[in-house]
Amino acid sequence: MDENKVIECVIQGDVNSFGLLVKRYQRPVIALVRDVVGDLHLAEDVAQEVFLAAFKKIHTYNPAKGCFSTWLFTIARNKSVNAIKRRRIRRVFPIQEERRKSAPDDQLQRRELFLRLDAALEELPIRLRTVFVLAVFHELPYEEIARIEGIRIGTVKSRISRVRKKLIVAMNGYLGEHK
Repeated sequence: MDENKVIECVIQGDVNSFGLLVKRYQRPVIALVRDVVGDLHLAEDVAQEVFLAAFKKIHTYNPAKGCFSTWLFTIARNKSVNAIKRRRIRRVFPIQEERRKSAPDDQLQRRELFLRLDAALEELPIRLRTVFVLAVFHELPYEEIARIEGIRIGTVKSRISRVRKKLIVAMNGYLGEHK
């Protein structure tokens, strides 16, 4: 069924139709939240909050302003930021070792590199981190990131550029140690 038709059914009181939206967006929402908060268990809790908020406010979604995924990811971004503020968690991006097939020494060096990268990302202000996560980890177009963040495309580009420069500086020390 067409996504806008499903949304219309939910607005008209068909609670079960919302399950179709959850099924479609559950994985991307959990992945986005996990990448922002850095904790899978917290991400699952926050994702539940995201879908609950989306269900309660689905009548505010306006297809003329953008696609449903952008609207939903905006809620996910905001709930993620709130979770970080509320719990003051220490975040570490998940290292996906299972994707890498290499020698143990290479894996150890990669793990250390990613831990250093995670620490550098953790030091970023949330407004820079979320833009970077949306652009690099989730490969969203700058236009969509601008809508999610409520900023201009130029600001998105500027923030991504600032993050890259900060990461280069942070990683230069590590790379200099391992030459």
